[in-house]
Amino acid sequence: MITLSKLLVNTNSPWDATKEPNPCSWIDVKCNPDKTQVTHIFLTGIGLESSDFLPVICKIGSLQWLDLSNNRLSSIPDDFIDVCGQIYELQTLSFSRNSLVGPLPTFLGFVRLKTLDLSWNSLSGNIGSQLDGLRSLKSLNLSNNKFNGHVPINLGKSMMLEELQLSANSFQGSIPSEIVSYQNLHRIDLSENQLSGSIPEVLGKLINLAVLVLSSNKLRGEIPTSLSNMQTLQYFAANENNFYGGVPSGLTRFLMHLELRHNRLAGLIPPDFLSRPNVQILDLSHNMLEGPIPANVSQNLVILRLGSNRMNGSIPVSFEALANLTHLELENNTLTGVIPPQLSSCKSLEVLNLAQNNLIGALPAELAGLDSLDVMQLQLNKLSGEIPEQLPYRLSILDISWNSLNGSIPSITGLNNLKHLYLQGNDLSGPIPDGLPYLVELQLGQNQLSGMIPLMPLSLQIVLNLSSNLFKGPIPSNLSQLMGLKVLDLSNNKFSGEIPISYTQMATLTELILSNNQLSGLIPEFPPRVSIDVSGNIGLAYTYEELERKKGRHNGVIRVIGVGAFLLVSTIFLLFLLLGEPRRDRTRPISVEG
Repeated sequence: MITLSKLLVNTNSPWDATKEPNPCSWIDVKCNPDKTQVTHIFLTGIGLESSDFLPVICKIGSLQWLDLSNNRLSSIPDDFIDVCGQIYELQTLSFSRNSLVGPLPTFLGFVRLKTLDLSWNSLSGNIGSQLDGLRSLKSLNLSNNKFNGHVPINLGKSMMLEELQLSANSFQGSIPSEIVSYQNLHRIDLSENQLSGSIPEVLGKLINLAVLVLSSNKLRGEIPTSLSNMQTLQYFAANENNFYGGVPSGLTRFLMHLELRHNRLAGLIPPDFLSRPNVQILDLSHNMLEGPIPANVSQNLVILRLGSNRMNGSIPVSFEALANLTHLELENNTLTGVIPPQLSSCKSLEVLNLAQNNLIGALPAELAGLDSLDVMQLQLNKLSGEIPEQLPYRLSILDISWNSLNGSIPSITGLNNLKHLYLQGNDLSGPIPDGLPYLVELQLGQNQLSGMIPLMPLSLQIVLNLSSNLFKGPIPSNLSQLMGLKVLDLSNNKFSGEIPISYTQMATLTELILSNNQLSGLIPEFPPRVSIDVSGNIGLAYTYEELERKKGRHNGVIRVIGVGAFLLVSTIFLLFLLLGEPRRDRTRPISVEG
């Protein structure tokens, strides 16, 4: 260990044998109970680049656990495999989050190695029999590398494997049915690969399997009914594939966590699908499911995501019993009816997303009692009435845009966590309230707002949109104090006067939209990064010459209009005189005197 500490002198290793000669007292070192043998070494995140020290570690015959993760090692030398493979006690080996490249080494020896973690590197190539000699292997993590070819099936001759994590590689082909030979498997993660074909029915024979993750592949076919009979299976995720057909009715019989979003599942959700007491997390969003949402729901449900389907009917009032529910996401369906005020009983609710449906009626004032609510998205519905005076005080995102809400914007000074406020596309009127919280985005466009624009929070960064309202008068120059703002949209109002030159000093501004107002004067010179739209303001010009020409044309137009008006009035007057002169009566007989 003293020799090893000297080899690591140019790293961030905390070891210093000159101050403490006993390695059992060093940080990130563990020894046996009588402090005579080193058993655990943790050299994580200390900037290791050279692998020269590795054979020295292998001389510690009592070593049980070696963690070299979060460094910059690029290779595992053959000497390390040859020497460390002879350490009888070594059970855990981690090179996770390094810079390893090349093919997977062949691990010879390592007779008691139970855990091998090579994740988050750049290892590549096929995996054949390089690991088959690891007769005690229970946990293998090769995720986030560049392996390709077929899913390996030679993973230890003793067939003791319990965890297989191969996610985020480039494995191809089908899921091998031979994998069921490893009957001790309780976790399989094959997500984020290029696997194709269907899920083998024989996976249902893995009687110890608790976690099965197959998301982000090219799998297709129907969800096997055999998975419904796996009493140990608690977590099943197969998002972002091409599965079709219906949802097996018994799939949630034993599951706690089910994710099948972004597939092509169709048909009705079985009536008892949400009622199983073990179900806590259910995500069937982005499919083609239809029909009503089942009203019989387990009180243990924590997350329910059914968005982007073809669900219809109303939101079940029975949801009021879901005291543990944190996420209710039903957006982008064709749900009708009102938002049930009974949702205020879901005291754990953090995210409520009912956007893009056909919901009607008022926004329930009772929702203000949702003290844990962080996100409320109700946009693109048919809600009407006024915005309640009280809103959930912990909101960070409030989106009730594109409805038919009217009345004034209530004071939101108490919403100290609010960062994103979307009210555009309604019929709101009156002024913008004072005392806005520390927003980073404010969308108030396409309403009927008017009056003075109050001081805006200096925290605004993304967008300030006041377009298509009834604001008039000079553009507020104090908006230039929003030094973090990227987009400012004041278009389609009745603003007049000049563009404040101070706007050119807004350090992060990239887009300024002032079109269709009544602005006049010179357009200030903005930095090249700023895209500016001033169309529809006939009084604006980029140069003095252009401005004078516009004034000349304007005066000329006034003179022409004046002359035209004079001629028109004169013509009308003459016509009046002519038409008003008494006419000689031509039928009257002419008298002849004498």
